[in-house]
Amino acid sequence: REIEQLNINPDVHGILLQHPVPSHIDERAAFDMIALDKDVDGVTCLGFGRMSMGEPAYGCATPQGIMRLLEHYKLDLAGLHAVVVGRSPILGKPMAMMMLQANATVTICHSRTRDLVSHIRQADLVVGAVGRPEFIRADWIKDDAIVVDAGYHPGGVGDIEIAPLIERVKAYTPVPGGVGPMTINTLIMQTVESGESALA
Repeated sequence: REIEQLNINPDVHGILLQHPVPSHIDERAAFDMIALDKDVDGVTCLGFGRMSMGEPAYGCATPQGIMRLLEHYKLDLAGLHAVVVGRSPILGKPMAMMMLQANATVTICHSRTRDLVSHIRQADLVVGAVGRPEFIRADWIKDDAIVVDAGYHPGGVGDIEIAPLIERVKAYTPVPGGVGPMTINTLIMQTVESGESALA
């Protein structure tokens, strides 16, 4: 009911549902109640489907922030082999679709992937979105790769063992201070865009 009220409130331009939600609430149903034009975190099935098909929709904030970061540094993904490690509906899956839209060849790896290391060793671009501290080891990643770490864990480490890579990769995102601020920035930017569209 609260989400429905926010959907029709002309003074609300973006709805961000903090998750995980309490166990008595169906999280997916709650996400999908958010109106498409107010889905500034890109969490609805409708928004994901539209984004995947190249139609207008707000992208999930973290992967959209990553894409903006890569674009800012003029890192062209066309023709690159991108390996996304993680398949969550708000990070791994939309990340893979956004990179596919940018003409990368994308492999999605996950907990059931066989010979994960061999997949990562082939990658021109690796995205760590697995949710386990330094799970992806530095020696799995080839020289001159682009390394994007979307994780954050106590002690200021991400999903990728970054320190040994710094001198031999083409580009990398630091942890902290890399992907996290881009997520927040993207949420704010998409909320402003929603407000401007509503007031136009």
